[in-house]
Amino acid sequence: MSDFSCKNKRRACFLDRDGVVNVEVSYLHEPEKTVLETGIVEALKAIHKAGFLAVVVTNQAGVARGKYPESDIAKVHEKLQALLAACGEKIDAFYYCPHHPEHTGECSCRKPNPGMLLQAAKELDIDISQSLMIGDRMSDVKAGINAGCKASYLVRTGYGLETLAKEPDPGCPVSDNAYTAFMDFIKGKK
Repeated sequence: MSDFSCKNKRRACFLDRDGVVNVEVSYLHEPEKTVLETGIVEALKAIHKAGFLAVVVTNQAGVARGKYPESDIAKVHEKLQALLAACGEKIDAFYYCPHHPEHTGECSCRKPNPGMLLQAAKELDIDISQSLMIGDRMSDVKAGINAGCKASYLVRTGYGLETLAKEPDPGCPVSDNAYTAFMDFIKGKK
């Protein structure tokens, strides 16, 4: 690949969904229970202003566990887009893993595996080495690391505080929410 084509690749901010983009609700599949997480609108404004794509990568094991049909995922994503559109923002792409090893066997897309990030990079022409991952669980952080992201952040929203209680030194940057994580990343790039 030539240097020219590398320079024209996009950068992305990969975001876990539940606990980062929207408030954590166990097995969220009902659009009416969808509420935006603190800082996500500001994060998306900063992400887009900096020329990054905002790409959601989410494990949705509720499908494999039989808790809800795959079609409910799209309904929640539509609700998220409607809530964000009311604030002048959007998610550029959604990727989800409907698998769970105990129910459907192993897969390459369930975080901490990097499959969703790698698929997005291929389909959206993203340079992962210049991108970042933001999540509220170590599986999110590890997915970013496994994909080759420049940085992978743990946030205190969603399951973040519970994660930090179990792993006080997670070995990655920690921020209050998606906005503070992205701003820290941008400041580190300059």
